[in-house]
Amino acid sequence: MLHGKFPVKPMERGIAASDCAAEVVASGPKVAGFRKGDRVTITCNPATINGDEDEETTGLGGEHDGVLREYAVFDQKYLVHLPHTMDWKEASTLPIAGVTAWAALNSDASGPKGRFALLQGTGGVSTFALLLCAAAGIKPIITSGSNDKLKAVQKFGGETGVLGINYKTCQDIPAEVMRLTDGLGVDFVVNTSGFESIPQDIAALRKRNGVISLVGLLAGIEASWSPRELLNLMYKRGHIRGSNAGSKADLEHLIRFVDENKIDLTPLIDRVFPFDQSQEAFDYAYSGQHIGKVIIQVSSD
Repeated sequence: MLHGKFPVKPMERGIAASDCAAEVVASGPKVAGFRKGDRVTITCNPATINGDEDEETTGLGGEHDGVLREYAVFDQKYLVHLPHTMDWKEASTLPIAGVTAWAALNSDASGPKGRFALLQGTGGVSTFALLLCAAAGIKPIITSGSNDKLKAVQKFGGETGVLGINYKTCQDIPAEVMRLTDGLGVDFVVNTSGFESIPQDIAALRKRNGVISLVGLLAGIEASWSPRELLNLMYKRGHIRGSNAGSKADLEHLIRFVDENKIDLTPLIDRVFPFDQSQEAFDYAYSGQHIGKVIIQVSSD
């Protein structure tokens, strides 16, 4: 977005960033449910509270001022309580990376074992999805152009482990997915790259009812394939759905799942920058060197 390559135009001279963890320092006389000292986070999509609203999506850090600031005023209906067991840095990964991954996996942590998920890249959404897969018994397959990154993400896999594919050296990703899944294919594809890989995503799906969640556009919004490729989706009775970080209800469910399953989010934190190095933090994230989340610590208090 900061480089003008995201198809949403941010506010002119607006405040950046969408996800945070913060402390309530004051509340108005009509506020109920939140008080000074409470630990909170905020849904990044103010138009979606329950998830069934027929409203156009908007986002913090885009159409609305974001959270890269020391103090902000928000309506209480956008806030969600955080568990006291959760570290500030860990909690800040929940509203975007966490909820996007949660929604992409069907918000279904109680489904049958033996499922597979194909995750693109090693950024915040995919690495958060790795942790959710480990907790839900879903076997993850992750792609990266770096063998070092594929090795590094093994710490996210828990008992399920992590299967890896180097997309720079693998000539046929769907064929490799089929080999790794004993010919079954995957139940979920978390597509963070964009439209160009959709034919490969379809080919990697299992024969029935697989889901491709389009959650990112890191490789741009162009595509060179023919719409005829979608015939394969029809034959598989598969689904492609857009996901834009989910609702406040999704965020609440995710926080409950993480807390109840005692999921350690520490591996998600790649690097922490102080507030006065925010530009360096964005440059580092844009460079693609990171594995997981890049954090800006606004306050040291």
